[in-house]
Amino acid sequence: MSEKTRVDFWFDPVCPFAWATSRWVLEVHKVRPIEVVWNVMSLAVLNEGRDGKHGKPESDSWGPVRVIIAAAQAHGDEVIGKLYSAMGELLHHEKVSDYREAISRALETTGLPAGLAAYAKSTDVDEALCASHEAGIRQVGQDVGTPIMAVNGTAFFGPVITRVPMGEEAGKLFDATVALADYPYFFELKRSRTERPQFAVD
Repeated sequence: MSEKTRVDFWFDPVCPFAWATSRWVLEVHKVRPIEVVWNVMSLAVLNEGRDGKHGKPESDSWGPVRVIIAAAQAHGDEVIGKLYSAMGELLHHEKVSDYREAISRALETTGLPAGLAAYAKSTDVDEALCASHEAGIRQVGQDVGTPIMAVNGTAFFGPVITRVPMGEEAGKLFDATVALADYPYFFELKRSRTERPQFAVD
């Protein structure tokens, strides 16, 4: 792969499976020539009207994605990946359960204005949020979750992993993903999960 492979990645920062896959993508970036474009999708939008914590109109799940969208509108798309990484470290490694705290601390870590936190409870950016979400969903259909990843324009739900491969192991897994994406008649490969995502403690 001499030319850069484009990877479009849709995530919700509260999803541990998306977090695991996104950290793998960053490992891939170290060993393969890829260009990563970060995009927001939303478990709150995906599950709207359904039972469960993400489907309720008052769900706190709206907060982190709204703030990332608002930050991107005000400061450019380049902040999306940085803010996602800051939030994810807090939510999935430090186990911060209060989304408001995670938002506030992530904004501070990335040097973004604290006032952006107010968008967590505002519907002002919901149209843009839903548009970003839909841009991913329309490539894979409704029967999916997060993450969604497109490799050179071919999108899938996943890959779903529970451990983050490092170094050349990350690269080999990506090579396999590219090979599947290059075959136009490949659609699905799945088995039952036996564990939740596991993240090493630094």
